[in-house]
Amino acid sequence: MPPRIPYRDENDPGIAPLVTAIRARRKGRLLNLDRMLLHSPPYAQGWNALLGAVRRELEIPACLRELAICAVARLNAADYEWQHHAPEFLAAGGSQAQLEALADVTAAARDATRFDERERSALQLALEMTRSVQVEAATLERAREHFGDRALVELVGTIAAYNMVSRFLEALGIDERGE
Repeated sequence: MPPRIPYRDENDPGIAPLVTAIRARRKGRLLNLDRMLLHSPPYAQGWNALLGAVRRELEIPACLRELAICAVARLNAADYEWQHHAPEFLAAGGSQAQLEALADVTAAARDATRFDERERSALQLALEMTRSVQVEAATLERAREHFGDRALVELVGTIAAYNMVSRFLEALGIDERGE
């Protein structure tokens, strides 16, 4: 199925510096997500800065970040997001068994066989933030004990950011074709 609105032509000279900046963050690539964002250069620029910081500048471990992103992707049935981040999770040290367990994030958040306490805490946080927006006080306190204030803020921000990403992808029908 094609996207709900056509992708913007990245060869438009009026947006060349922005395309260059996005390609620099993505190691030379431009994704269909980026092509859609290019319809609004200010939005694309802000998105590039925010998601670049989430992916490269936070102190939370990459494996934990990618676990939370993959949980959001599964909870929101965002296949594009899943396809991009499942390999990142594996590359950061996650296991195939953990990825498979994310088919049911609710069960994964209780799975002490595949996930340690910190991972289960992150999964529960992702589950509550994504499904009900509000987070139970006990869930937040448990996460705070595991992560401390800075890492908790970074984890909450990552989960929030990737909920934004999945909603953007799904609302506009952005797909993998042509990448």
